[in-house]
Amino acid sequence: MAGAAALTLATGAGVLAALPASAAAGCRVSYAVASQWPGGFGANVSITNLGDPLSSWTLVWSYSSGQTVTQAWNATVTQNGAQVTARNVDYNGSLATNASASFGFNGSWNNSANPAPTSFTLNGTACTGGVSGSSAAPTTRPATTTRPPATTRPPTTGTTGVPSDAVWVASGQWDNWQSDGYTVYNNIWGSGAGSQTIWARTPTNWGVIANHPMTSGVKSYPHTVRGSVNKTLSSINTLTSSFNVSVPGSGNYATTYDIWANNWAYEVMLWMNYNGAVGPIAESYDANGAVPAFRNLSLGGHTWNVYRGSNGANAVFSFLRTSNTNSGTVDVRAILNWLRTQGWWGDVNVGEVQFGFEISGTNGSAAFTDNSYTQTIN
Repeated sequence: MAGAAALTLATGAGVLAALPASAAAGCRVSYAVASQWPGGFGANVSITNLGDPLSSWTLVWSYSSGQTVTQAWNATVTQNGAQVTARNVDYNGSLATNASASFGFNGSWNNSANPAPTSFTLNGTACTGGVSGSSAAPTTRPATTTRPPATTRPPTTGTTGVPSDAVWVASGQWDNWQSDGYTVYNNIWGSGAGSQTIWARTPTNWGVIANHPMTSGVKSYPHTVRGSVNKTLSSINTLTSSFNVSVPGSGNYATTYDIWANNWAYEVMLWMNYNGAVGPIAESYDANGAVPAFRNLSLGGHTWNVYRGSNGANAVFSFLRTSNTNSGTVDVRAILNWLRTQGWWGDVNVGEVQFGFEISGTNGSAAFTDNSYTQTIN
């Protein structure tokens, strides 16, 4: 079979003129630089399979001017010297004849030239194309250098549990996505972890499909965070948050806020719901597990059992709600001020207020969804 490959190059200033070129049977590729700033750029790639159906795909190209891929979404991208290799992830590997898949990435460049690649291979079949024109770099840096474009959407699979209208999907250990001042993290940090795919419609409506073994130890903490508060506690007038989540009926996990202060010296955890073999860090333990320092404390709109402990690197204060809830509003400032009145800390500098799911184990594949989340501070 024979086909034509159209290779396009775009910048923040618009799409540059591109010439269609002949290609070997098998594929068509579109490569577009969506944004460019001093030291970095973002690009989108679309591949169309013109050959026999594929169960997986690998796209390879080489750079000529020192570009380096730094982060990718909807594909696993590695680089060895000038050669770049992009492989499908678990939800977009199947490509029927004439079907397409898209992915995006961020990269660095030399601030002098950022030309599009001149050739690609898909599973070893060449898809060559030429681009006319030059890349003119916009001088305005985008609001974030790691935000995938809203047009990057995974295909509807019907089996993975990922919504078809998700704008970002990833499965890498440290994959993250920035949008509207928030960052969503996959954050698979514990040993013995299984697989975990994260998706997002917005940074306050996202979820994970996790499959972690039912062994001891935290495997992951997928979460969203709205930057760092970066204020002293005494200077905060309001710090509240609302949430609504959906969680599985089995497994070992907790839906938690994770709040940091004094440059990670203090950690405050607010457990809104929890299930299975999970528990807080405490100063003492008995036959029933961790012993709370305070019981049935009404504070910040909820009733808690409060634990004080340390993980060796930082002090940990854990507030476990006395009954599970999947939605509510929390007066975070009231909780932080209570810690100060107890003398457990002083007028600390409040850092990140994270919200997500601390997962230790799942009974097979399990879905955790943050349906909505808000944070208000002044």
